[in-house]
Amino acid sequence: MTLVLPPRLTASAASVRAAAERRGLATVVLPSFAVPPGLRARHLHAGPSFADAVAPALGIAALQAPGDWLATLPRAHTGREITLMPLARAHALRRPVFVKSPNDKSIPARVYPDGSRLPGLDAFAPETEVLVSDIVAFSAEYRLHVLDGAVHTGSQYAEDGRPRRGPLPPAALAFAADLLAERGHTLPSAIVVDIGPTGGRWAVIEANAAWASGIYAGDPDRALDVVLRAARPLSAVDARDRPFVRTVPGRGGRR
Repeated sequence: MTLVLPPRLTASAASVRAAAERRGLATVVLPSFAVPPGLRARHLHAGPSFADAVAPALGIAALQAPGDWLATLPRAHTGREITLMPLARAHALRRPVFVKSPNDKSIPARVYPDGSRLPGLDAFAPETEVLVSDIVAFSAEYRLHVLDGAVHTGSQYAEDGRPRRGPLPPAALAFAADLLAERGHTLPSAIVVDIGPTGGRWAVIEANAAWASGIYAGDPDRALDVVLRAARPLSAVDARDRPFVRTVPGRGGRR
């Protein structure tokens, strides 16, 4: 089996690559987004733009959460109001909001003073979907690599908005267990979920594709388990995960 990686490796990606090689997998770091003739690979670990360029050519299915997943969660799980809406509607908002793209970084994720500060409709189609949420502050942030509805590994990655790595506390694991018991069926079998405490309660921050997510202080070997499931040959994807296969933007289907 071969794992494909992008031209520039983060420290996290280098850890995943080392874990793959310890396991006996071949790894290939491509010099560009072009797929060399004759390359055969079954998995990838990279950002969305690289995946969109490379995965279809290699027959790799990249799993991701539904674009509206955060917006469908009950407030008991999010601690805030979250709505999926077209960019044109978000432009009309006249209050401070946090806005992000559902499954990539095309719309920068940050607080906007109002909708007029969002990227213009000359750069994005008016129907481009964005997640709009109330503004909250997380006192700490934790990343969970989830496999088959359970936390496989995880790590703290921030405290009061600043980078900080550390283990998962029991409270994070308890919240994750409850969340996944109730909502795990709405996610692919391999995914990353970020959570943290806000306003005295635990809440979901967002879900991310495991093939595009850093591992921070998580166990690289266990994170690799999740990555390999999250981006694997389309022929190996079962009925349970088929609805979560990412479609390249512009080719139809869910983004």
